[in-house]
Amino acid sequence: MVTQKSQMGIETFYDSGTSSLQYVVWDEPSRHCAIIDAVLNYDEKSGSVATRSADDILGFVADHGLTVEWILDTHPHADHFSAAQYLRDKTGAPTAIGERVVEVQKLWKVIYNLPDFVADGSQWDKLFADGETFSIGGLQGRVMHSPGHTLASITYVVEDAAFIHDTLFMPDSGTARCDFPGGSAKRLWGSIQAILALPDETRLFTGHDYRPNRRELRYQSTVAEQRDTNSHLVKAKTEAEFVAVREERDRTLPMPKLILHALQVNIRGGRLPEPEADGRSYLKIPIGALGNPPW
Repeated sequence: MVTQKSQMGIETFYDSGTSSLQYVVWDEPSRHCAIIDAVLNYDEKSGSVATRSADDILGFVADHGLTVEWILDTHPHADHFSAAQYLRDKTGAPTAIGERVVEVQKLWKVIYNLPDFVADGSQWDKLFADGETFSIGGLQGRVMHSPGHTLASITYVVEDAAFIHDTLFMPDSGTARCDFPGGSAKRLWGSIQAILALPDETRLFTGHDYRPNRRELRYQSTVAEQRDTNSHLVKAKTEAEFVAVREERDRTLPMPKLILHALQVNIRGGRLPEPEADGRSYLKIPIGALGNPPW
């Protein structure tokens, strides 16, 4: 879709295997675009990696005569591999993420026992600071640090749209979990309040839709809609109430099935671990590193 007000186009791509939303955002006059939160397909049963989702995005970009200006991630994902590096190899466009990713790298470096891993964010071309601005052709964007789900989560605000990923889901699905290493329900409350302080008509694009009760796919809401109808926010009007609701919910949730597979790839900016002597890459699964959550 293209909005007449800003001449901004937004195309959505849904990865059903991980319930993930990926976005191409473009400036109609210049045809420059950004790709947000692209998925690298991974089958944990076979250890196979594929590029179907990313190739669908590249096909759209080519078919519509777009030039990729940015490859953006909102945070190091715990439920899918990032396709950022693959897309960089294919397009030459720079990759970017929030600067607090360094804190996430340091945390998971210890969890994975990776003493030689360089935790300085150099795996990306650009680390965005809170409040930093950027452009996509003639579109103006800025970065909001949105911690809570992770230490490094950010929101990309582009014109009248905000890409909020794991902060708010669709109103019937509430808010993001905060029980991963480095997560905080208190910080998430603050991040949500900052998003809800945007103009009421701001369009909010979420990063996952789990389609409760098998309803149709939804991924777009507004600030006003979230404030008035989000299932967690309507029953938690204060920080203390929200923290209690969120932490109670989190105690019932099993870990995402790919969290230990994905983080070691995503703290590398979407790169697999370096191949070993036999030419294969190997993932490490640290036994017991996440405590004893529900199975």
